[in-house]
Amino acid sequence: MIKRIFDLSASLVGLILLSLVLVLIVILIKLGSKGPVLFSQKRVGKDGKVFILVKFRTMMVNQNSNNTATVKGDERITKIGVFLRRYKLDELPELWNVLKGEMSLVGPRPDVPGYADNLKGEDRKILKLRPGITGTASLKYANEEVMLSEQDDPQKYNDEVIFPDK
Repeated sequence: MIKRIFDLSASLVGLILLSLVLVLIVILIKLGSKGPVLFSQKRVGKDGKVFILVKFRTMMVNQNSNNTATVKGDERITKIGVFLRRYKLDELPELWNVLKGEMSLVGPRPDVPGYADNLKGEDRKILKLRPGITGTASLKYANEEVMLSEQDDPQKYNDEVIFPDK
């Protein structure tokens, strides 16, 4: 309960203190490319409940790719998106998810349906936790896009090496 109170307080204060930065990012995204400011995606949260995660959009809209692994230099990423991703500023709208109780500031990153469905045995225990904006896997894989760009098959490497480790 104390962690939830901390998450609630910190996310509210963070959204208020960062409001000018958030507005600036909104303007830069709108000036830089067509499309919505926010990217939303279904993610699997605590107890396997699906919620809508929100981030700042960092990719072009209507790009013709089914690739879910993003590598450094990916042509789908907008110019402002490169900056936002490098400094993890695209994650700031997730403070709203924390405020709503869907996420925590610290915890395992939430997966998309499909990946979480593949968890077996002891690995399913991760679903007992509220997912977080940051956690140990976020730190370990802070340069995930670079790691993936060095692979012959980034999607396979993500599915067979990174995802199981996370």
